[in-house]
Amino acid sequence: MAKILYVEDNLSLRFVTSDQLKKRGYQVISCKDGKEGLSTFKEQLFDLCVLDIMLPQIDGFELAKKIRQENEHIPIIFLSARSMQEDKIEGLKIGGDDYLTKPFDIDELCLKIEVFLKRKEINSGQNNIYKIGGFQLNVTEQTLSILGIEKTLTLKETELLSLLAQKQNTIVKREYILVNLWGRNDYFLGRSLDVFISKLRKKLTQDQNISIENIRGVGFRLNVAS
Repeated sequence: MAKILYVEDNLSLRFVTSDQLKKRGYQVISCKDGKEGLSTFKEQLFDLCVLDIMLPQIDGFELAKKIRQENEHIPIIFLSARSMQEDKIEGLKIGGDDYLTKPFDIDELCLKIEVFLKRKEINSGQNNIYKIGGFQLNVTEQTLSILGIEKTLTLKETELLSLLAQKQNTIVKREYILVNLWGRNDYFLGRSLDVFISKLRKKLTQDQNISIENIRGVGFRLNVAS
């Protein structure tokens, strides 16, 4: 049974959502504010976090940053009444994996949760290691290493880089990436993809023979010079 940390300050929404998730077979630990959410996360082991953004004590963005300091692997889904694109992009930049705008459909939330949990299960059951120039990507451990220096990746970063690594020096279409990693192709998810590409570029700067090229209007190509 997957264990979910759910942090939401709205009492009625917290009760209804927790109840619906429990009915679908999840173990849910719910918290009323960011401070309680952080202490609970440090005390227990979770498979996934669902965080509201507008939280008392510690807001959802700051909570996600602190969770990432504790665990760089765990999937984080943001929930927010704010629909501004800037908020969504900010959430992804600080380590979120996905975003739902309130009011949300419980089926859509469950679908996102199931997708992340399934991918974690698949990745943990494999030992996929890709050589990317001087780097080594370990999909199972979600790590990227070079010259003895190891960096930890989020689940989404790992999935994206492994997809590009499988097709090194070949153009991968944007819609192919979006459908395979996010489940659909739309404008906001395209912006999300750009954020993750930017984060991966920074992590790959130690090898000058590697670049992620943006083929405008088409997709991306992971260039690895031989």
